Amino acid sequence: MSRAFTKEQDDVPAGLVERPVSPHRNLVTQNGLRLIEAELARLQTELGQATASGDKASIAHVSRDLRYWTARRETAELNLADKDGDVIRFGMQVTVENEDGRQQSWMIVGEDEAEPSKGTISHISPLAVALFGKSKGDLVAVNGRELEIISFKAMN
Repeated sequence: MSRAFTKEQDDVPAGLVERPVSPHRNLVTQNGLRLIEAELARLQTELGQATASGDKASIAHVSRDLRYWTARRETAELNLADKDGDVIRFGMQVTVENEDGRQQSWMIVGEDEAEPSKGTISHISPLAVALFGKSKGDLVAVNGRELEIISFKAMN
């Protein structure tokens, strides 16, 4: 068969699939928006390098990631926490205490910037959902554990 009748996608690496875009609102902090924009700039540079070298596999991977991050940038909703707010909202740093007296703090952020091991949780996580609308001294139950809200503040 002539090459004229083959699909362009024959050059796409096997198993390369689109990155799924979350169906949830794409709330972002100021830092989250900066991270998206930095990722877009990095990927655009990588695409230029891959194109210049003719590396079709890299072009396919970087193009896929660019589509994802472009979609995330287009749907990003910058959401600043109310510094005078009296309940927990997106963009706030929250400190809780568990039944053993151990305290932990998390900042509630967008999905793409959440890294629980670094103290940030997604606004759609069960913990964040349980905390929203609560105040200092309130109790929340998450994963069979009861947590008391010790403090919270906006982190704009």
